[in-house]
Amino acid sequence: MNSLEQAKKIKIRFGDLVSEPVEFHGDVTLKIADAEKIAEVCRYAKNDLDFDYLVDISSIDNYGDDPRWTVVYHLRGLQRGCELRLKADVSEEKSELPTVTTIWRTADWHEREIYDMMGIRFSGHPDLRRILMWEGYPYFPLRKDFPLAGKPTDLPGVAFTRPAPLEGGPFVTVAGGKDATSREPRIRNPEE
Repeated sequence: MNSLEQAKKIKIRFGDLVSEPVEFHGDVTLKIADAEKIAEVCRYAKNDLDFDYLVDISSIDNYGDDPRWTVVYHLRGLQRGCELRLKADVSEEKSELPTVTTIWRTADWHEREIYDMMGIRFSGHPDLRRILMWEGYPYFPLRKDFPLAGKPTDLPGVAFTRPAPLEGGPFVTVAGGKDATSREPRIRNPEE
């Protein structure tokens, strides 16, 4: 059974809750109409259709549109070699989805990263805390309204308040030279 046939089974099982399967360049996608039901769809995909591997969960910021975010689940059935993509929209007012950590344990870090970078919460997550930024950091750096240059901080030693200098650092190679070895920083400064 291929990915499209698997997606059609999900459509039959959940009816209007999921869109018709869309196939593009061999990838099959289903959109979940009610994001609160994403865990139910995922549980069915794993238990009944053997999508036993959660490849990734990612998020898209649709800044300026409503709903604000789209969360994308990439599933794979290792036995059949089938892949499926599930999408769920999340509004800025709600900004929360149910966790799928009870279905795939690997969802733990994916959901923490999405929370840390986008601010989308996952209800029922066993340890929803920041994974890359420090606790207490008030922003979500992958949101489109976050400035590309970052935000200054008053915390000395925690983050740069201006761009970090690269010129002449110990790991910076130099242009030119007769070969790659001569551009290597440790060759220029052998005592380091």
